[in-house]
Amino acid sequence: MSVVEAGLVAEDTNRPSEVDEPAGAPEEVAQDDPRDQEVTRRKFLITSVGAMSGAMAAAVAVPAIFYVAGPVKEQGSSDEWIRLGSASSVETGSKTLMKATVERRAGYLTTTEELSVFVSTDNGTDFLALSNICTHLGCRVRWVEEQDGFFCPCHNAVFGPDGSVLEGPPPRPLDRFDTKVEDGQIFIRKL
Repeated sequence: MSVVEAGLVAEDTNRPSEVDEPAGAPEEVAQDDPRDQEVTRRKFLITSVGAMSGAMAAAVAVPAIFYVAGPVKEQGSSDEWIRLGSASSVETGSKTLMKATVERRAGYLTTTEELSVFVSTDNGTDFLALSNICTHLGCRVRWVEEQDGFFCPCHNAVFGPDGSVLEGPPPRPLDRFDTKVEDGQIFIRKL
């Protein structure tokens, strides 16, 4: 005797089958379970740990950004005037070597360098300031009165009284500085 014949397995005819549903019937909308909207301990701890991690990251990142970006904002422009000395110390028609100590700041590194400049004037009011550094390899030039020019001992370069190249390998004239006189003092800045 089979199981079906014995009546042990009966087919449920009252249950609707999927085939019996009409084609345009609306689907049931799932309702949100109120338990999903509750704040559980797990959700609270996850949110709390995330908020604390974000706060700690901001506490480290903000000062780090200011530490790195601060010196960039503080760097001065090249409009800075440098005081050389008294205008009365420059004799008319001659070249006078004047020196100034300059403090330069690049980021967190501060260096002090000595700037040497040849200053000349023809009338006592208008001044010409030329660097004493050769534009070829950076050697120091000196004024030679007998040759009426600047002489570089490294490669025998010769510059004219206005700093122009007369002989040798330098690619350009001596660097010039903008000059001004205030209260009897000569000030220079890089052009």
